[in-house]
Amino acid sequence: MREQARYQDRRNEPNPYATREEFIKLFHEDMNGLYQLSFLLTGDHEKAEKCFVAGIEDCVKENRVFREWARSWAKRVIVENAIRALKPRPSLARSSASATVLWHSQQSNGSGGHIDLETVLMLGDFERFVFVMSVLENYSHHECALLLGCSVAEIRQARLHALEELAIAETAQRQVVA
Repeated sequence: MREQARYQDRRNEPNPYATREEFIKLFHEDMNGLYQLSFLLTGDHEKAEKCFVAGIEDCVKENRVFREWARSWAKRVIVENAIRALKPRPSLARSSASATVLWHSQQSNGSGGHIDLETVLMLGDFERFVFVMSVLENYSHHECALLLGCSVAEIRQARLHALEELAIAETAQRQVVA
């Protein structure tokens, strides 16, 4: 009898998990921010679009994610899709583009909000991933290492190099302005 009463109570409680509709609404409301995350990770609009769409598809599957964690989960899914698509490994490979972006992150970051997109995109895939994940999205070094399949030392080294490259670019830009 008590077991039946407990079951009845649980059925009357609101669903604590994010629904398909809530994920769709989340992607619609934060489309620019989530796409920007996808683009910063992939460094390419076509790959970013594929990663973003795959993120939507993965999130709307009936995953049991607490409603409060839905935004974080969506970002994590995009990060994981970008990792699967590019398979970033420590290397010196470079890519290029030019623009400036204002990073719209729900979390605060130490970059002051303005990031030189050209410099970020010139970083190798691995360093770019580490920068976006550790600096912009506040992933720990350990979490980055687990997701990227490398050592914490490699994460620290890549993060340091990315920050040095951004500092050099910012210094050069200030000298041009002055």
